Amino acid sequence: MTFTARTPQLTATGAARAGGPGTLAGRTVSRVGYGAMQLRRPDREAAIALLRRAVELGIDHVDTAQFYGDGFVNEVIAAALRPEDDVLVVSKVGAEAAHGGPIPLRLAQRPEQLRAGVEDNLKSLGLEQVPLVNLRRADHGPGLRPEGDQIVDLDDQLAVMTDLRDEGKIGAIGLSSVTLDGLRRALPVGIACVQNAYSLVSRDDEDMLRLCLAEDIAWVPYFPLGGAYAGLPKVTEEPAVATAAQALGVAPAQIGLAWLLQHAPNTLLIPGTADLEHLRANTDAGAITLDEATLAALDAVPTRSGDIEVP
Repeated sequence: MTFTARTPQLTATGAARAGGPGTLAGRTVSRVGYGAMQLRRPDREAAIALLRRAVELGIDHVDTAQFYGDGFVNEVIAAALRPEDDVLVVSKVGAEAAHGGPIPLRLAQRPEQLRAGVEDNLKSLGLEQVPLVNLRRADHGPGLRPEGDQIVDLDDQLAVMTDLRDEGKIGAIGLSSVTLDGLRRALPVGIACVQNAYSLVSRDDEDMLRLCLAEDIAWVPYFPLGGAYAGLPKVTEEPAVATAAQALGVAPAQIGLAWLLQHAPNTLLIPGTADLEHLRANTDAGAITLDEATLAALDAVPTRSGDIEVP
């Protein structure tokens, strides 16, 4: 019997990788992935169908968290994805679900909470190892800020994350909402990716992106189209984005995603949606090529920061 090596351009199911191939935690994955947070909204069967469609469209890495829907999203992922799909599932710890407040989560930064978060992810995802777990810090970007016993030194958190990796419960460590100094401190333990808020209109972390590129760390921006919340600037409202979209006959959101992919080769995207048409539009954005003049016009868009507490 002979075996044919899979081309990096194709997923395990034979679909063309959305956005082409990228690298995450030592594996080749589609540069356009899927952020599962919005699966809190549809019913279970609709959520499963959307994930199956994502696989068909060439997505083979999914970003999730136990605190998305208080475990519901992870359970849907476990039900929808099959071993033969070979999808890389990425989760995160550092927060937990909270009910009744304006923000549906609270921080869980203490080392014992990080360990408990990994155990909860393993259980709800039905895995023996989560391939990559991001440590969600709370000292950078839009979001909650720690108080009291939730103010925890990064080194103490990295120690438990490293222990969990040594125990085989997680495969690799990532960081989220981290400062540039925090990333530099964490480099010796081995960091697979950084997830920070970043988009065409919010580029304060450009130096961090460049450090990630130099260190072969995947850059996985959340809020890739700017803010979905009041007070945060939106990529789709920029005149230069609208002009580019009209010229290419695509949606402004697709321009924002395409810019991210062309801006840095280590960028991987995890746009989220609960809508099948938007899912297809997100994957199609990975095939858009922006010419030099369009890139120059988009690069000239000023960066702006918003300040609002969001998850």
